[in-house]
Amino acid sequence: MESTRRVLIVDDEAPIRHLVRGYLEAEGFEVAEAEDGPTAITATREGRPDVVVLDLMLPGIDGLEVCRQIRTFSDAYVLMLTARSEEIDRIVGLTVGADDYLVKPFSPRELVARVRALLRRSRAGVPASSGLPAGLEIDLARRNVRVDGRAVDLTALEFDLLAAMAREPGTVVRRSTLLDRAWGPAFVADEHLVDVHIANLRRRLGDDAEHPRFVETVRSVGYRLCERAE
Repeated sequence: MESTRRVLIVDDEAPIRHLVRGYLEAEGFEVAEAEDGPTAITATREGRPDVVVLDLMLPGIDGLEVCRQIRTFSDAYVLMLTARSEEIDRIVGLTVGADDYLVKPFSPRELVARVRALLRRSRAGVPASSGLPAGLEIDLARRNVRVDGRAVDLTALEFDLLAAMAREPGTVVRRSTLLDRAWGPAFVADEHLVDVHIANLRRRLGDDAEHPRFVETVRSVGYRLCERAE
């Protein structure tokens, strides 16, 4: 029997927390709440939620800093809420480790759908090909990655993207396919979302987009994992 999924709602507006909580609990989720940044960090560390619904504008510590700190110890999916509609704010949120965003005002039903889409991402242990580029090790079962023997901390989404490309090193994977494999087929988003997270993945791997060692861009198409040189 599958265990109940846990969601942490972080928002300084009690009516929003209570509204979202009602919809999530009606769908069978276990829900906790936090009204500020420090409480959110503690609740994530102690409660180990599967998803954190995180408001960008929080008193004390804002949502961006909360996300940065959460990413140092948790791979929970982060769905960021923001009243700002400018693209730059969404990109900053994704850059610090958020997996998705939703602009206020939002439909509670859409929020529940986004949470479910995050949790549907495949984490199955698809065997990684032996053709991985030199220096890169991927343990799909344990979700561990090493570069030149050094452990690399990836977010859940970054690992899913890397695993999707590792199925067939050297084969181009379209952005639309990466969206399906990492976010789930029901997820609808601009393909630019993939570019943001690939940039984050490269940074964590110590890769260079201009002279790639691991992840190569195929212009106007997608990405591919470099093959091991024979």
